[in-house]
Amino acid sequence: MRIGRTAFAVVAASALLAGCGYRVAGRSDGLPKSIHVIAVPALENKTTSYRIEQRLTAATVHEFLAKTPYRVVSDPATSDAVLRGKVLSLEAVPLLFDTTTGRATTMLVTVKCEVNLEDRETGRLLYHTDNFLFRNQYEISTDVKSFFEEQDPALDRLAQDFAARLVAVVTENY
Repeated sequence: MRIGRTAFAVVAASALLAGCGYRVAGRSDGLPKSIHVIAVPALENKTTSYRIEQRLTAATVHEFLAKTPYRVVSDPATSDAVLRGKVLSLEAVPLLFDTTTGRATTMLVTVKCEVNLEDRETGRLLYHTDNFLFRNQYEISTDVKSFFEEQDPALDRLAQDFAARLVAVVTENY
């Protein structure tokens, strides 16, 4: 009986220590251990959307600082890695409509970017995609006056959501 309890305790302890293989997203470190400082120069804007690259760059820097152990700088010469990107397109299409007024109430926003994370010392690409797509839906006001007041906060939410996804993808090396 005593051997059975001991065997059960050993099996239970090893099962607990082994874990199930799941992990929390955003907590993995897919980048080399030599990377401590990441330069995030301003993204290039290839769209007609005024200053969208500034919002996306600022949100990306904030996300790196808030969610990763990396130090962020703007000058690539003082970094271990450089994150460069181009905003290729920004598109918003109506998704849902108010049945009484016929106005859009929800928009589907799609941002397409080209993104590179390069090890500055070796020149090796740590992450690259020509087709980083971010899509999310956002509710908009049907009141014309509040619609224009909502534009800046809506773009800020878009930038925050975009940055959270970009930083997770880059650091987890998906």
